[in-house]
Amino acid sequence: MRISDDRYSRDRARLDIAMQFIRHEARTRTIRLWTGLSDDRIRKLYRSYLQGGGRGLTRHRGKSPQQAAFFVRTARLRHEASALAALCCLAGVLESGHEPGCTPARAHGVAPVGIGRAAWLCQAYEGYRALLEAPAIGFEHAVLLVNALARGNELRLGACPACGALLVVDALALRAVRCAVCLPDPHEQETACAGTRRAGGRAPALGLRPRRQPAARARGG
Repeated sequence: MRISDDRYSRDRARLDIAMQFIRHEARTRTIRLWTGLSDDRIRKLYRSYLQGGGRGLTRHRGKSPQQAAFFVRTARLRHEASALAALCCLAGVLESGHEPGCTPARAHGVAPVGIGRAAWLCQAYEGYRALLEAPAIGFEHAVLLVNALARGNELRLGACPACGALLVVDALALRAVRCAVCLPDPHEQETACAGTRRAGGRAPALGLRPRRQPAARARGG
């Protein structure tokens, strides 16, 4: 009986995580890799979600994003990637330890996957979206970021040399990148941006614009 209960709990957890991935518009292959569900079962979940009154979703076709350079293409993307990576570290997505049933990172060139880690990824991504008014990184790119940082051959986690803030940096970069707080001078910031563009289109991070909070209602007299 205990074995049956455990199996039911695992299956229910896989379905719950798959539904979260669907709401974030993940591709079928991504859902399969992180949950272990078959393509047929994932398609049925899509249909049940839409029939149950779920909001309209964009079904992304083709391959998942594969260009890690996306995250250092602009100053905004670099900084948002750093914020998302920090949340992934806090949630445990980028920890080296494996949960039971995880696929090791080096087996397929991706981060360790499993139900627990998939749930942590959803938490980190939802926290990232809650921080920003108009987030620029979609869920599929969030998965790409986690995988790229797990491999470490294109991107790695670094620290601002001035304050120690966590940053996503090019693994092959020769110059240290400072965070937005440590580049307060617009002229210095523009000079750094121009230098990194000449070096290959990479720019240091600028500040994020936080999500606007609703104004508090005035109390009545």
